[in-house]
Amino acid sequence: MIVTTAEKPDAALVAYARGLADELGCRFVDRRRETLAGLARKYPDAAGGILVASPQGLRFAADGAEPLFYHPSMAQIRVKRLLEGAGDALVEATGVRPGDAVVDCTAGLGADALVLSFAAGAGGSVTAIEASRILYVVVREGMKAYRSGMPELDEAMRRVNVIHGQHLEALRGMANRSADIVYFDPMFARPVPGSASLRPLRAYAEDRSLAAEAIAEAKRVARRAVVLKDHRTSGEFERHGFRRVRTSYSAVDYGVIGIQ
Repeated sequence: MIVTTAEKPDAALVAYARGLADELGCRFVDRRRETLAGLARKYPDAAGGILVASPQGLRFAADGAEPLFYHPSMAQIRVKRLLEGAGDALVEATGVRPGDAVVDCTAGLGADALVLSFAAGAGGSVTAIEASRILYVVVREGMKAYRSGMPELDEAMRRVNVIHGQHLEALRGMANRSADIVYFDPMFARPVPGSASLRPLRAYAEDRSLAAEAIAEAKRVARRAVVLKDHRTSGEFERHGFRRVRTSYSAVDYGVIGIQ
């Protein structure tokens, strides 16, 4: 992988891109007048993808995959609906309340973490764990800087603490009963029709089945509930002892394990 900038960068953007390259342990390349295709031909490192820093945010391009960049996507619409007094299936399934501490074990592009952060409010907290390093960097930086035009959404975005790591290891490091809710949304083995915003995610996210040990750790960490989102045809709910909660969205169910 290499890191570069948009064309005609200022000194601050170059310094920012160099810092990302140092963090990721890869080469920084001056853009000059090169196209991305030209950089890919010139630098063998680019076979692992090109991370482009621009005033609009980060964009990651890898051969054969859709470009990856941060956008709140459906979370923006969901938060707007919550502001208007409508419900949200995730908020209802998790039972998240203002002031809650939430751990999202499978952050992805951060849409659910953002909705949970809005529902938990300024007095709450959301820790979003992402195993893919490139996804982690793109989402972390996007949540710091993206401006939606909705102050409530942007405030919720800034409150999400995105961390890099495997969720099992992260949960092992957390104290007993240190979060109100622990949430899992693993990559569906069977894609949901119509989820266009998730197509780029499938190319970059780590695709692993949910381990029983992770559920056990989540039950230790959670004060109130462990929640799983999965395809309606999934057997993970029964395998791990979740009580199914039907939603109005035909392809998705939530499962809940209540903590006594």
